[in-house]
Amino acid sequence: MSVLPVDATKFAGMSEEQAKTFPRRSVIGEHLSEDKLAEMPKMISTDSHVMEPDELWMELPTRLRENLPKVPFRNSPPGALKADLRLEDQKNDGIAAEILFPNYGMALYSVDDIETQEASFKLYNDWLHGWCSEDHKRLIGSPLISVYDPKRAIKEIHRSVDKGMRGALIWQVPDPQLPFSNTEHYDPIFAACAEAGQPVICHILTGHGYMKTGHKRNVEGIKDSSNTKTNDSANTLFDFIFYGYFDRHPELKLLLAESEIGWIPFLLQQWDYYFERHRNSYSIPINRKPSEIFEEHVYGTFLEDYVGTRFLSWWGKNNCMWSNDYPHFNMTFPHSRQVVEHHLKGLSVDEHRRYTWDNAMDLFKLDLTDDDRLH
Repeated sequence: MSVLPVDATKFAGMSEEQAKTFPRRSVIGEHLSEDKLAEMPKMISTDSHVMEPDELWMELPTRLRENLPKVPFRNSPPGALKADLRLEDQKNDGIAAEILFPNYGMALYSVDDIETQEASFKLYNDWLHGWCSEDHKRLIGSPLISVYDPKRAIKEIHRSVDKGMRGALIWQVPDPQLPFSNTEHYDPIFAACAEAGQPVICHILTGHGYMKTGHKRNVEGIKDSSNTKTNDSANTLFDFIFYGYFDRHPELKLLLAESEIGWIPFLLQQWDYYFERHRNSYSIPINRKPSEIFEEHVYGTFLEDYVGTRFLSWWGKNNCMWSNDYPHFNMTFPHSRQVVEHHLKGLSVDEHRRYTWDNAMDLFKLDLTDDDRLH
């Protein structure tokens, strides 16, 4: 294990002057020789981001722009903004492809005005599809889906799938008026996703949770970044399982993006226990163990979870996937292979491949081949 400093000049298009202003950071990984790095198979990141240009939102009518949230500026590498430079960064870091989510767009799930949210999402989806046209095999856009109105949500899902986009990114923390327990509201949306073969994606910090409470720079901010974030993920997973969505929609898949994985086996154990304890005395709309439902329908991503990856020798073989979180501060670039080697140390070649390639291929039905992985 080594502490690997990040040289910001390694980013494609990053000048030395720009690099001086980039936040200093390091990652923990295995020390690997250049020869070893060159022979390693490429990987797929299942949680990466783009940086939307400021002028994109200027295309909205003035009355709608007034409803947009204020989000702190992020200092990002050029590859977050320019697709050609992103492809260079992928090549230099051993990445074959990335599933792409927004940056500013994450905050839009907390917008209360329905018209503003729907218009913003459609604008972003069109822009992202164009951005990914630099190489649709390697830059895989996931559309933002507003779920206030099921019929319009389904229409946008179909429109995005027809473009070749993958998944359907919805809020993780719903509007309090539309909890996931409102199955009549969400069933048509999830049925459309299942029919289209596209996973529902819930990314951390989307919706009416963290983004509504603001960015606290104190002890409570640390609590939000750890406890609240994980609790929101756990509640979403609980609702999807216990309100019977997977039983009613057998082809439905759910991806918990950037939620890490270490907490999941423990909670599944707890849920199994209380399900068995109360299944004959409580009104529970499922008839099999939550852990069994999870194994068939749910995926999670890990980025920097050394506790969670210790479970992977006996749990999560078909459910867990690696991600790099590029271009955010805790991204693994340019040492992704070293970080993954540290996380998956001791696992078999087959297991390593599942977490960095096969599970992503299975979930998103990507147009990649073994040749893309090996060369």
